[in-house]
Amino acid sequence: MLAGAIAAEVAATTAMKYTDGFSRLLPSLLTVAGYLVSFALLAQTLKTVNVGTAYAIWAGIGTAAIVTIGIVFLGEGVTAAKAAGIALIIVGVVVLNLGGAH
Repeated sequence: MLAGAIAAEVAATTAMKYTDGFSRLLPSLLTVAGYLVSFALLAQTLKTVNVGTAYAIWAGIGTAAIVTIGIVFLGEGVTAAKAAGIALIIVGVVVLNLGGAH
């Protein structure tokens, strides 16, 4: 469920890039639909996963994925600071998961 929520959020955020300020219909509809699906799946995830852990994973992996999409597909530059930020997000998610196991 959480992986689906992350995928839908990443798709929605990527589609938002093409909405031209929500003036283009299809990307705007994809953005809204993606966020609705993402929140619905995240809500289902919260039935079995702690909210802090689920949200941190959802936001962290989603952010890292969007940065990666921007770099790889949208021609956005990569800097040492961006790379370090992604690494810190990944480390943070791992630490949260390890801390939640106890």
